[in-house]
Amino acid sequence: MRRLAASVLMWLPALHAIAELTPFPATVAPIRAFGHQLGDVVEQRVRLEADGGPFAVAEMPALGRVGNWFARRSVAQVDDIDGHGWLVLRYQLINAPPQLQVVTLPGLTLDAAGGGPGLKIAAVPLSIAPISRRDAFTESGLGELRPDRRPAAPAPGPLAARLRWTLTALALVLAGWSGWWLWRIRRDRATLPFARAWVAMRRCTDGDAAGWLALHRAIDASAGGVVDRSSIERLFALRPEFRLLADDIERFYRLSAERFFADRAGTDEFSPRRLCRALMQIERRHSR
Repeated sequence: MRRLAASVLMWLPALHAIAELTPFPATVAPIRAFGHQLGDVVEQRVRLEADGGPFAVAEMPALGRVGNWFARRSVAQVDDIDGHGWLVLRYQLINAPPQLQVVTLPGLTLDAAGGGPGLKIAAVPLSIAPISRRDAFTESGLGELRPDRRPAAPAPGPLAARLRWTLTALALVLAGWSGWWLWRIRRDRATLPFARAWVAMRRCTDGDAAGWLALHRAIDASAGGVVDRSSIERLFALRPEFRLLADDIERFYRLSAERFFADRAGTDEFSPRRLCRALMQIERRHSR
């Protein structure tokens, strides 16, 4: 007896420690145990009470996948109208069985804030339904898959008519654009001095006097009067966009004076045709 009493006394502290660490069973609101399918959300409500008093959770359960069938989507602590605290756990079903099957919503243990026994939530069995039948239906007309039905060929008449209308509209657009482009070229030749000069200079070489004279007349027409080497600024005052080619125009007048008044063509290679074309391009941009 003395030895038995000594053994009991020796194990009492250990038994007391184990009792203090044993979690309390949680009170859980009933969950519908049947009729669940892939994607359904199961809400589990746990009353936060232990040993007749309120229970403070040390750390909320982590979100994420829980086992093969469920994923914990949200955890929240709420109070009911009587002031009792509840922990609301929402699980979503993430798999579908091939046939009606019973699965388990996993249990967990909540640690108490400040230490002491926790709160144990028991696992809950639930029946899960498949999203489709394993086998095909046996009723007439609902059996195995059948060959695809060939689509009806579209009537060619409406498509051909639409194609004709499209090609006709395209032809009209192209004809209108071509006519506008030709009209614009004719208008430029009739109204723009350098465009008129370019028509004449295309038939000339750089050494022909007719080309040099045509460029002189175009510059005079653009300046509104006769321009020589000493009055080039008159052209730039009226048409400042030509100042980009001031060096080439100055060079043209210097070589032109040598050609027509000094009776020598000069050794400087110069192309009045290239200058006329550059001036014509500037002229067209500023006439739009």
